[in-house]
Amino acid sequence: MLQAAQSEVSLRPETPGDAASIEGLLDHAFGPGRFVKVSERVREFARYRPDLSFCAVYAGQVVGVVRLWDIRIGTTPALFLGPLAVHSGRRLDGLGGRLVQHAGEAADTHGEGPILLVGDSPYFERLGYSAAATQGVRLPGPVDPRRVLARGASGPLEGQVRA
Repeated sequence: MLQAAQSEVSLRPETPGDAASIEGLLDHAFGPGRFVKVSERVREFARYRPDLSFCAVYAGQVVGVVRLWDIRIGTTPALFLGPLAVHSGRRLDGLGGRLVQHAGEAADTHGEGPILLVGDSPYFERLGYSAAATQGVRLPGPVDPRRVLARGASGPLEGQVRA
């Protein structure tokens, strides 16, 4: 039922009415383990950016979501990307990449700084993210430094991630 051409999936800003669908999608994608991840610690103190957070919708159902959050890395204003979730029936058609690119383009349009995330480098490198500028980033919990990635940094990012 969820298989469809990319053109049949629309991307739109997240709305408050999407909350229950998004929570269900996040539970489906990550299970209860999502609450212990370092990314969740960041989201506990960061300011949510609804203007830079998007849903993928197919046949009236939310099948994907990406959210951005305001953070600082040391003194550098930045954004934090996550969660990114796509319904399992949509994972092989590039929808996650479309969501990440869409959010990044929206951030660029708003003149935002670098975007930081914790994720799989082979997946996110093809979308312009890398660990090259993130060796000095300190997150609020243990994380494999190879999974701390950024795009749009004008130089090395250094310091504690905070609100």
